[in-house]
Amino acid sequence: MDETTKSLNFIEHIIEEDLGKGFPNEALRFRFPPEPNGYLHIGHASSICLNFGLGLRYNAPVNLRFDDTNPTKEEQEYVDAIKRDVEWLGYTWDTERYASDYFQQLYDWAVALIKEGKAYVDSQSSEEMAFQKGTPTEPGTNSPYRNRSIKENLELFEGMKRGDFEEGTHVLRAKIDMNSTNMLMRDPIMYRILHKAHHRTNTDWCIYPMYDWTHGESDYVEQVSHSLCTLEFLPHRELYDWFLDQVVDAKRIRPKQREFARRNLSHTVVSKRKLLQLVEKDVVDGWDDPRMPTISGLRRRGYTPESIRSFVETIGIAKRDNLIDVSLLEFHVREHLNKIAPRVMAVLDPLKVVITNYSDDNEEWLDAENNPEDESAGSRKVPFSRVIYIEKADFREEANRKFFRLKLGGEVRLKNAYIIKAESCTKDAEGNITEVQCTYDPKSKSGSGTEESLRKVKGTLHWVSVKHAVEAEVRLYDRLFTHESPDTQKDKDFMEFINPDSLQKVTGYLEPNLKNVTAGDRFQFQRLGYFNVDTDSNPGKLVFNRTVPLRDTWAKIDQNK
Repeated sequence: MDETTKSLNFIEHIIEEDLGKGFPNEALRFRFPPEPNGYLHIGHASSICLNFGLGLRYNAPVNLRFDDTNPTKEEQEYVDAIKRDVEWLGYTWDTERYASDYFQQLYDWAVALIKEGKAYVDSQSSEEMAFQKGTPTEPGTNSPYRNRSIKENLELFEGMKRGDFEEGTHVLRAKIDMNSTNMLMRDPIMYRILHKAHHRTNTDWCIYPMYDWTHGESDYVEQVSHSLCTLEFLPHRELYDWFLDQVVDAKRIRPKQREFARRNLSHTVVSKRKLLQLVEKDVVDGWDDPRMPTISGLRRRGYTPESIRSFVETIGIAKRDNLIDVSLLEFHVREHLNKIAPRVMAVLDPLKVVITNYSDDNEEWLDAENNPEDESAGSRKVPFSRVIYIEKADFREEANRKFFRLKLGGEVRLKNAYIIKAESCTKDAEGNITEVQCTYDPKSKSGSGTEESLRKVKGTLHWVSVKHAVEAEVRLYDRLFTHESPDTQKDKDFMEFINPDSLQKVTGYLEPNLKNVTAGDRFQFQRLGYFNVDTDSNPGKLVFNRTVPLRDTWAKIDQNK
C-alpha cells in the first residue's frame, strides 16, 4: 500500500473501491443536504468540507440540497444563512436543489406504492401507533387499518392531499414488516397532514413527506452516487435502501448511503434545538452571536474559513462519535491569524503614565512593524507623547525578580519606542494607583542603533498615546459553557452550565491607525490576543470582538479541576 492510499479516510477508501470495481468516475456526484431549520454549526463544517472536498478531489459535482420537508420549522432566513456559510467556507455548489422540488414526484411514487399494496393510510392516533409499534425487544402488531383496500387507500390519500382532513387524523405508512428487529422498518410513516404554509410551495400542499421517504428518493432524482450522513443515520440505511428498491431503474445510478461520526465540540452544544433555545431565551444575541458555535457566529467572532477547514482536516473523518476539545479549534485560528493579522497596540485596562522628562508639546511618530511573520506587510507610524496608557496589570509598586514588567525603580522598554523607568506613582483615596511617573532615556529609541537603544531590559510593554488614542467598545468573548460537555450530564439541564463571564464589555484605547477600520478586519492586539471589527461597528463607535486570546487560558483551569 503506497503512502497516498494510506492517507485516505475510510469514505475515500469506499469510493476508490467502487472506482476499482468499474464505477465510472464521471458518474460521481455528492451533495450537502442541510435542513433549513436553523443556522449551520461547526459540526456541519465537517460535512461541508467532506462533501465538497470529495467533489474537488474527484472533480465531481456537489449539489446543495435543502431538505425542506417540515414547514413548521423552516424559514427562508435559514436558507440564505446556509448559502452564505457554504460560500464563506470557500465552496461552490453545482446546483441548488430543494426536496420540495420533488414533492409531486414523491407523491406520484407514493401513489404507485399504494397501488402495489406497499403503502396504506393509517387512522390511528400517534399514541396508538407508538404502542402498536412494539419495543426493541418485542415485535410490533399490525395496524387495524393495514389491510385497507387499495381503492380506499387511494381515496383517503387523495383526500389528505386536498386538505379534507385535520392534522393528525391520517398518515400514510409503508407496509414493510412489523416484526423487524429494526424498529424503523416497522411500517414507517411516509406522509403526515400539515396545514402550514411552506417557505417555497406556500399552501400548495397539505401533506408533507417524512425525511426517510424524501432523503434517498431525492438522492436518486439527483443521481447522487454517494450519500454521506452522520452516524445516527446508520439504522436508517436499511429503510433508505428499501425505499430505493421500490423506485430505482437498473439503468440509472443507485445512491449508496454511508455514515461518518459526528464531531462534537467541548464547552458548547451543537443541537439545533438547543441552540434555538439559547436564541429564544436571550442567552445570546442571535444565531450569529460570537459565542455561538454556528459558522455565522465564528465568522463574526473573527475566525477565518482557512482555520476552520484546517481544523476539520486535522480531526479527520471517523467511525466513532468523539468530543473534540475547543482548544484545538482555537489553536488553528491562532496559527492562521498569526500569519495574516497586522500587529497593533491597544490598551484595555488603562493606567496613565506620565513621562516627566518628555516635553508636553512634543510628539513623535515612530516606526512600527505590521507583521513579523509577513515581510510584505510593511510598517506604519505610531504617535508617542508625554502621557501614555499601559495596562494596569503591567505595573506594580513592588514585585519579585520574576515580574518583568514595570515596577518602582525598574525599567522596561515601550514597544517601538524608548526605555522608561518608574520613579513614583499616585493613588486615590482607596489606595488604587491612578498614575505612574516615569523618566525616559532619550538615546534608547528603538531602531536608532545607539548603544543605549541596544541595551537589554527584560520587559517590553505595549502602550498608546493618550491624546491620540481612539476609543472603542471591546467585547471579550469566552467559552459559553463552563462544563466541557454541558448537554450530557444526567439530571442537569445544559442551561445550568452557562458561563456568566462568557462576555465582558470594556472600553479600549487604540492606536489611531485603527480609526478607519471596517467590519471583518482582523488584528493582533499585541500581548492581548486576536480581535476583529464587529458588524455593529460604525465610524461613530468602533466595536471589536476578541476572537481568541494569545494563549489557551483554559488549559490551566482544566488542569486545576
